Parts: sequence; C-alpha cells; structure tokens
Amino acid sequence: MRGKRRGRGRPPARLALVALGLVAVLLGAGAAVAAWRGGGTGEGGATTTADVLPASPVAPSPELSSPKPPPPPSSSPSPSGEPAEEESPEAPHVPASGPGTFTTARAHGDPVGEGPPRRYRVQVENGIDLSAKEAAAEIERILDHPHGWAAHGRGSFQLVSANADFVIRIATPATADKLCGAQGLDTHGELNCETVDGVVVNLRRWILGSPTFEGPASEYRHLIINHEVGHEIGLRTHLGCSGPGRLAPVMMQQIKGLDGCTSNAWPYDKNGKYITGPEL
Repeated sequence: MRGKRRGRGRPPARLALVALGLVAVLLGAGAAVAAWRGGGTGEGGATTTADVLPASPVAPSPELSSPKPPPPPSSSPSPSGEPAEEESPEAPHVPASGPGTFTTARAHGDPVGEGPPRRYRVQVENGIDLSAKEAAAEIERILDHPHGWAAHGRGSFQLVSANADFVIRIATPATADKLCGAQGLDTHGELNCETVDGVVVNLRRWILGSPTFEGPASEYRHLIINHEVGHEIGLRTHLGCSGPGRLAPVMMQQIKGLDGCTSNAWPYDKNGKYITGPEL
C-alpha cells in the first residue's frame, strides 16, 4: 500500500517542476521584451506608462468627467442692460480754477455764411486738459451748421488767430467768474457770459453739459456758442418758452429751466424758421 502511494505521487512532482520551469522561462522572456521596449521610448530609456498599461479602454478620471466649475462673475453689463457698479463711468474731472492765462488756437479758417463779417479767435485757459486747436475746430463747425447763425444771413464768421473782432474763451469756473464779474455778472461758478471783448465759456458746462438739456454735453456746446454768439451779433434780450412741447429758443437761458419747452441748441429749425419766444 505504501509503495503504491509513493509510486502514484511521483508524476505530479515532476509536473510541478516542469511547470515551475516554464514560468521562469516566461518571466525571463517578459523582462527581456520590456527592457527592449523601454530602451527605444522615453527620454533616458525610462519606461513610459503606455509601455506597461494594457491596450483596453481606460475610464476617465473624475477630474476629466466632472463638469467644469462656472467662471467667476465678470464686470460686464447685467441682463437688464445696466452696467456693473464698478464699471459705471465717472464724470470727467473739471478743475475748479486755473492760472488765468490763455493759449490762443493757432488756426485759420475760411469765412462761412453771409452777412456782416466777424472774425473770432479761440482761447483755452492754460493748465487744463483741453486742446485750443481742437476746441477751435469744434466751434468753427458749430458756426458753420445749416441751422446756425451763419446760414441765415446773421453774419459771416471766420476763425483767425490774430486781429479778431471778438474772442471766445474757455475758462475754469473760478476764472470765468472773475472775467464775467468784471462786467457786473454773477455766474456762480456755473454760467457762461458775454463780455466787452467776446464770450466766456465755463469749462464745467463745456465738459459736463447741463442737467436741464436733453442731450449729450457735446450737443450742449452748440447751445453755449449759439447763445453767446447771439448776444455778440446784437441779440441782447433773453427769450422765454413759447408754449409747452415747443422748441426752446436758443436765446433762452435753458440752464435755468425749460418751462415746458423742449431743449434745443440751434437758432433755426429744420425748415429754416427762427425759433423765438416771449421777451423776458
């Protein structure tokens, strides 16, 4: 019995040895292949991840499969159309005072319009962020407008830099008050005026416009020039509103209120009719 059991147990032992030998051979061959593949990829002969991972699909990591977080809030306008508070535009800075000296625009234009010739020069107070030449060009365009004085025989206007009949000065509020005060006018740091030698434009009104004027500051400049030049060509009396909803006369002090009229920057309407009202 014992002998038979030993005889039957020998073959399994030999099979185990053979199996172990085959495993060793296979492991050695696998190491050799890996070493051969690693030597031809990756800088320095290092084995890359692709060399050892199987070719079967790999599930994406949670970082790749999860949705991206929402971007941080931007400062773009809100859906209502109102800009974000931090980007709301600030009113331009207007210096309250200046040195009281002026730079004359070195510019020369052609006469525009019909009527008595009037040459004017433009001056801008020193120390403010406003080009005298650019201001002169803008004033020249205003006086050459088809709804302005020059287009209807009130005068022929020409921009010059010397030998002018009158001067248009743009001055800080304090300087404007001083120049207007010399004529007995109290402009309160807010208003424009006409002087014996021309027109004084308050820089605050030129830059910021007027809260009573339904239009941008650039359009309010048209009213300033047309109103003050109106005085310069002989229209001394201020006018009032001619009726609710009608255009305010350019010779009305619109900054003090409209009395039911609609703000307007031009002496003549689109049909060439002079816009007037009751004398005050």
